[in-house]
Amino acid sequence: MRNSIMNETPRSIEIGGVVLQLSSPVAADQEWIGQAEILRGLTACWLVLEERDPPLSPRLVGPPGIGKTTLAMAGARLRNQPLYIFQCTSDTRPEDLLVTPVLAESGKIAYHASPLVSAMLTGGVCVLDEGNRMNERSWASLAPLLDHRRYVESVIAGITIAAAAGFRCCATMNDDESTYEVPEYILSRLQPTLEIGFPNRADEMAILHYHLPFAEEEILALTVDFLQRAHGLDLEFSPRDGINVIRYALKRLAQEEGHPLSTDAAWREAIELVLGAEALDLDHLGEERRSMLQGGNADSLDLTDFFFEGDDPLRPDSDDNPD
Repeated sequence: MRNSIMNETPRSIEIGGVVLQLSSPVAADQEWIGQAEILRGLTACWLVLEERDPPLSPRLVGPPGIGKTTLAMAGARLRNQPLYIFQCTSDTRPEDLLVTPVLAESGKIAYHASPLVSAMLTGGVCVLDEGNRMNERSWASLAPLLDHRRYVESVIAGITIAAAAGFRCCATMNDDESTYEVPEYILSRLQPTLEIGFPNRADEMAILHYHLPFAEEEILALTVDFLQRAHGLDLEFSPRDGINVIRYALKRLAQEEGHPLSTDAAWREAIELVLGAEALDLDHLGEERRSMLQGGNADSLDLTDFFFEGDDPLRPDSDDNPD
């Protein structure tokens, strides 16, 4: 079914005398495992109840590697729609988001539609990935698309592009520090916010099994135990991290076949190289994170601290001060 969707997608569309070369959709073949309610929430956002009820464009928020893009892929797959992904960056320009002029071999200007505009024109699903990495100027060009108007204006091509009725959109955002603050008038259009949390043990094991069906149970269990402990300490090690740890460990074991490298040794080496040496001591790392979130344990300073050492008998609050 997915191949037929991609084959049916047109390669170009003419609007106002301007021919737009369309981007190709991507394969939405990733399964969403566990947390079924968040997938139901996403597909609810994309329902249309009547003519005056436009679909919502939600934010999918969570730590890196939690599966936000996979969730959007699963939503597009359920709706049987072509999927387009636009990777937002700090230097994304409005023309990157919409229509880009390219000098063709004939010497004429050809206009290439971005994945977003291609999704608009073909009635597909577009994921604005890492949306909180994008600057306000680029977000501003999407304001009319994300409300009831559902269109964009390409200054480069000199045309207005309306979204097809089937067009759906969402934005993924990490819940860490972003390069730019997303403006409020955009956040008010990117609603609701769907927060994705870490999976429970059974779901996390199923995720690792899905991506690494060739891995032995021992190394899967080691990794899931590690990840679940990290989640309990509020450390943001994700299923993606676990997958990369296992993949490296398995490659090391295959490389050292016939040599005395144990599964545990290969796994610990993978933890250190993928996540950093500090990840080998989760308890200490968890304490550091809690201290950071609480602002540290340092005592507050006042002006007295700048003029007197802590044990100075002349210090006003010293027990040895006669006054």
